[in-house]
Amino acid sequence: MTSTDKGPGKGGLRPTRQRIAVAEAMASFDDFRSAQEIHDLLGRRGDNVGLATVYRTLQRLAEAGEVDMLRSEDGEAIYRRCSDTHHHHLVCRSCGSTVEVEGPAVERWTSTIASEHGYAAVSHTLEIFGTCPDCT
Repeated sequence: MTSTDKGPGKGGLRPTRQRIAVAEAMASFDDFRSAQEIHDLLGRRGDNVGLATVYRTLQRLAEAGEVDMLRSEDGEAIYRRCSDTHHHHLVCRSCGSTVEVEGPAVERWTSTIASEHGYAAVSHTLEIFGTCPDCT
């Protein structure tokens, strides 16, 4: 891992063996994955990390801003390493393929709506689910 990677140790997290294993596993894919899928990948690699530890590690990495977490259409928490800049996601319902996109129109709209209602310090997330060209 390079110093620019979103790896363990950033955000005040101590780089434990488990956090390093989870971060390295997450670096090996570009789409969103569930904790169970990440746990299965770790097992195939020979990393002995319990499922509860994977869940806790992913939650801490998400809280530290090292991974993005969203809810799939069926409500399951899924995780992905993403860029540090604000962005949105296009997520394929079939294969999980994910594209990071910017949304200047969305940014303007959220600012306008928040202002109209007197809200300040507004943040938002946006995930768009569809079917990618490979699955169509």
